[in-house]
Amino acid sequence: MGELEEVVEATGADLETAIRKGLAILEVGRDDVQIEVLEESSRGVFGIGARDARVRLTLKPQPQVVALPAEAVAVEPLPEEDLEPLESEDDEEAETARAVLLELLEYMGVENARVEARRAEADGDDEGPAPLLLEVTAPKDDLVGPQGETLDALQRITRLIVGREQESWTQLLVDVNGYRLRRRQSLQKLALRLAKQAVDTGRTVVLEPMPPDERRIVHLALRDHPDVSTESIGEGARRKVTIIPR
Repeated sequence: MGELEEVVEATGADLETAIRKGLAILEVGRDDVQIEVLEESSRGVFGIGARDARVRLTLKPQPQVVALPAEAVAVEPLPEEDLEPLESEDDEEAETARAVLLELLEYMGVENARVEARRAEADGDDEGPAPLLLEVTAPKDDLVGPQGETLDALQRITRLIVGREQESWTQLLVDVNGYRLRRRQSLQKLALRLAKQAVDTGRTVVLEPMPPDERRIVHLALRDHPDVSTESIGEGARRKVTIIPR
């Protein structure tokens, strides 16, 4: 099919037949169009004066799916107020997490590493409490890996061990030499740009599936935006953020 038509008119012996013909022309489903009945069908009298039903189908604006940047870009560091100091009740969990991560780094042969723990900001997306952020300062960046894969694996292992030690699920993030901070600000800039795009086009923008911590970044970046709202949709690893013009 060539360029997609946005409005078609179709006729049929009855309304349902006319609608099906219009959907076939547009090659979309019923939920993708607005349906306007232009004329009801009539059987006439003894077949005289019979007429077909006529409908107009208008294609609804389709959300645009946007790919995420593969790598973080070089940007200024985030202000300190984006992270919250630890409360006293967090101390035990933070110390356990720091000790676990330092031991893992030692097993990996990483020397002279430092780990600091702080509490990230909650986002109100109903995805649990704000995570504990473990910031690693290390002599080299090979703990990050391509697109952060090594760092993500280290984070998962740390989370599992800390959860076992604490006998409860622990939401935590691991960062190395500010990688996630740079990634965070890159996503913040992307969120603002896509919000403008959503407002200018009047169409919902859908980002590619993202892990919970990156969805949190987008929600926070647009939380106070006057012209858009955000919502997470999908399940599990396919969960993604939508940016919706008001």
